[in-house]
Amino acid sequence: MMDGVQEQHIVTEILDGVGHIRLNRPEVRNALSPSMKKQLTEATYAFERDASVRAVLITAAGEHFMVGADVKHFHELLQQDRAGHAAGFEERVVNFNHYFHRLHRMPKPVLVAVQGGTVGLGFCMASVADLCIAADDAFFMLAYRHIGLSPDAGITFALPRIVGERRAMEITFLGEKIDAQKALDWGIANWVVPRAELEEQAWKIARKLASGPTMALARGKKLIRDAFENGWDAQLHREAELIAECVASDDHLESVAAFVEKRKPDFRGR
Repeated sequence: MMDGVQEQHIVTEILDGVGHIRLNRPEVRNALSPSMKKQLTEATYAFERDASVRAVLITAAGEHFMVGADVKHFHELLQQDRAGHAAGFEERVVNFNHYFHRLHRMPKPVLVAVQGGTVGLGFCMASVADLCIAADDAFFMLAYRHIGLSPDAGITFALPRIVGERRAMEITFLGEKIDAQKALDWGIANWVVPRAELEEQAWKIARKLASGPTMALARGKKLIRDAFENGWDAQLHREAELIAECVASDDHLESVAAFVEKRKPDFRGR
């Protein structure tokens, strides 16, 4: 998918209905680069529109998922042209927001599998995605305060909805490490598994998602994403509209037939 891109800072594949994105800068703990930004944005655009992709899995090569921005690169830019770096920063953030927006709106489940340091933008990915499985050596940290920045990439939208406002404040203000068990207890991670089993378990979940009734799952995702913005009456109406769409789907017909015939349904996502 990334043919023609000079630096392969991610690797992509489609396997068993799963669109797989692997962060691929292990030598710098998968710190974000301009090439990685571009490739992530392109990959999510492609997966969002590819009907053969029915779930998305994001993993990372090496010992750490992602340590966030490349702070050494920030230092170089500040030394070379501080005013120019600051002047163009908002535009660069807005452009990269397309990646996080696509994770948020993706009409198919998005699972992130993390190990080691899941810091800054890595924490943002894990929060904005639908589900997160963590290795037992994973730790999460919102490190923006350590470099004098406020958070971005949608985490101030996602995190309070996951952990509540007070804990989101604590995570943002203190910038402390959250170990895998605490992440599980706080709802940041859905599952914690031994490090050696992370890849296997992540793929097991991703394949289960991809083989499910993905049309219905997409509508369930949309309803949950919109729930905090809607009132009671509006949400009930949206549920009625979307379940009616699902009733007309091939997947619903197939699943009802499979139930009556006492067999496993063969979902096609339509």
